[in-house]
Amino acid sequence: MKQSRLEAIRALMSEHQLDAIVVTKYVNLHYFSGFRGDDTTLVISRDEAMLITDNRYTEQAAQQAPLFTIVEQENGLLAKTAECIKKIGAKKIGFEGNAMIYDDFVTLTKLLDGCEFTTAVVLDDLRQIKDAEEIANIRKACEIADIGFKDILTYVRPGMTEVQVAAHLENCMRENGSEGPSFTTIMASGIRGVLPHGIATDKVIAEGEFLTMDYGAIYAGYDSDITRTICIGHADEKQRRIYGAVLESQKLALTKIKPGVSGKSVHMAVQDNLARYDLKQYFGHGLGHSLGLEIHENPRMSLKRDDILQENMLITDEPGVYIPGWGGLRIEDTVLVTKDGCEPLTKADKELIEVI
Repeated sequence: MKQSRLEAIRALMSEHQLDAIVVTKYVNLHYFSGFRGDDTTLVISRDEAMLITDNRYTEQAAQQAPLFTIVEQENGLLAKTAECIKKIGAKKIGFEGNAMIYDDFVTLTKLLDGCEFTTAVVLDDLRQIKDAEEIANIRKACEIADIGFKDILTYVRPGMTEVQVAAHLENCMRENGSEGPSFTTIMASGIRGVLPHGIATDKVIAEGEFLTMDYGAIYAGYDSDITRTICIGHADEKQRRIYGAVLESQKLALTKIKPGVSGKSVHMAVQDNLARYDLKQYFGHGLGHSLGLEIHENPRMSLKRDDILQENMLITDEPGVYIPGWGGLRIEDTVLVTKDGCEPLTKADKELIEVI
């Protein structure tokens, strides 16, 4: 694990005038230490970095977290965490306010009697800009997702259920190196396409329907995210028109994404383009979100935020249209912000595909 990540967390400690930080969120345990087990805490001070776990994980932790002192607990994780904090003489300790369970906070507050345990910090934002290793892992996760899409085109047929198709897709990605789906696979056909997060059901996929598939793979802990909408059979004129508008808007966003640009401005450009087709009112969610060790991270491309894109950030580009009584569709890529623009890491064909 990289020393620079410890330096980043220590800089945050200095900013908040903290003697130590307790890390409890699973993805941050992984990010800052390299360890991929659970039932663990990290205690990081200016001079110490301790990983506290039990004997199921001590050998694994020693291999995965070489920059950390491995501390084995036998009589309770929180008790040993408090003991380590007191041993290093820390008086003002920060914790992850958006992740620590309230009961654990209460317990640690009692165990740390005499210490100031009141400062909540957000560590997630330290993960926004990805390094070369992270980008390589996400790129591989995207490649696996692309393989899944190519395979599903040879499999899906009218009469299958959404659950059948989702299971086949997830199995294909597993066979090609995925640790599992990066989130519950969305598989929405026909009228169910109006549901942006319509997970797979027993609905039978019928001839002439759109099928929206939003899914991802996990590689080395890192997520990919892709959405493709295909037509099962021949598309009618309305389907072609609306699909063309969404695809045009998705490609437009790719010309706007670059360092220094606000995510809000990209979202607004897509909205304005959909308005040209009288579809703006059917696009109700944000245009995109970052991803990495979690499927939804910051920054975002949304009207609700003013995040500025920077080189080596990841962002999804996923405009959609959802029309009550008709259905909907979405097209999404995982996108890397590059020095001068962006690169879609998901490469699967996104022109309208009709599965005949």
